[in-house]
Amino acid sequence: MTVDSVPDHVEPFWFPHSCTILLPAAAIAPKICRDFVTTVLGLIGFGYLAERAALCTSELVTNAHRYAGGLVHLQFTADRTRVRVSVYDSGPERPRLRLATDDQVGGRGLGLVDAVADDWGITDSRSGLPSKGVWFELHTLRAVA
Repeated sequence: MTVDSVPDHVEPFWFPHSCTILLPAAAIAPKICRDFVTTVLGLIGFGYLAERAALCTSELVTNAHRYAGGLVHLQFTADRTRVRVSVYDSGPERPRLRLATDDQVGGRGLGLVDAVADDWGITDSRSGLPSKGVWFELHTLRAVA
């Protein structure tokens, strides 16, 4: 399958999709979440989005691991025209997009998400707990067809 092809085997009645994973914000969390998202994308016929989704997921979960600790709540939703991945953590600080200098080790994550995702943003937790979520969206080929 090429990036320009839309899989025919995914029926419209399969949408919308929603699934969640909750895990400790450990060093292995970015890999687990990245694998989860790319696997689900493949299962629902959006495997062509896997590379971009893996990068964005990894960056958001890595930020949760580095800066918040506690638990990471990843929510995956998809419909025929878009995929949204939201990463919630218990960190009180809202992340901000900044330009990293060449000598900085960190500070590039949201810049990468901004460059790769079709849209992204920050939201408060819907659970009422003191937390925030960072999300990104990728448009499917059906959105541009």
